[in-house]
Amino acid sequence: MSEGAAERLRLEQELRSALPLDELMLEYQPQVGLPDGGLCGVEVLCRWNHPRLGLPAPAHFLPMAIDIGLIDQLDLWVLEHACAQLVAWDRGGFRVPRLAVNLSVHRIQSDGVLEQIQSILARTGIDPRLELELIEASIMERPARTIANLEQLSALGIGLAVDDFGTGCSSLACIKRLAIRRLKIDRSFIERLMTGSDDEVIVQAVIGLARSLGLVVLAEGVETIAQAELLIREGCDEAQGYFFGKAVGPAELASRYCSRKT
Repeated sequence: MSEGAAERLRLEQELRSALPLDELMLEYQPQVGLPDGGLCGVEVLCRWNHPRLGLPAPAHFLPMAIDIGLIDQLDLWVLEHACAQLVAWDRGGFRVPRLAVNLSVHRIQSDGVLEQIQSILARTGIDPRLELELIEASIMERPARTIANLEQLSALGIGLAVDDFGTGCSSLACIKRLAIRRLKIDRSFIERLMTGSDDEVIVQAVIGLARSLGLVVLAEGVETIAQAELLIREGCDEAQGYFFGKAVGPAELASRYCSRKT
């Protein structure tokens, strides 16, 4: 227990130093349209190039960032660098239709979120291709503050998507009020699609719900051709996962898609 506590403390100290030491980096996972597989967006994923541990999973250090009060600073760093990268791709002749960035619950509920995001958009010169992904459960935490902030962000032309849909208890009234554009089916349902479980029925229901509400539905964690074919048959609009492409650095992503045009 003592060794575990010491390692935790050491990691916290190292994480505090990660931004000033330039140890954080961004990767981008393709989001593709179905059935053609054309690029319709990218999701931004934060990586920590740790000097001792290599590349620890985000689930290993992002909760720690919340615990030590670093998540606000990390959110803004990710958003600004991702927006700057979108502009850099444009200048290089590679146009990404949509930039999807996860936003923490704390950032959504903070008082200065609108001004901070407006400032980043102004500094980077990005046009309205930004989409903020919100964990389903976060929408219902302090709903009055959350909804007020999200309505203001939506008014700026920023898209809103519900991430990990099906794992929380969303209010459909909130989803309609917030002008949500996209529902993302949680990967836990996708990975069990071909196992004879009830997950196929759940996926069908989510796709039907999204269609009835006029929303786009995106499936996360697609790893096999069988999963992709089932989603296409059910009318899923978009997908992401290893089957369509893992998260990669900005140069590799541009090279991958630009080479397909030649």
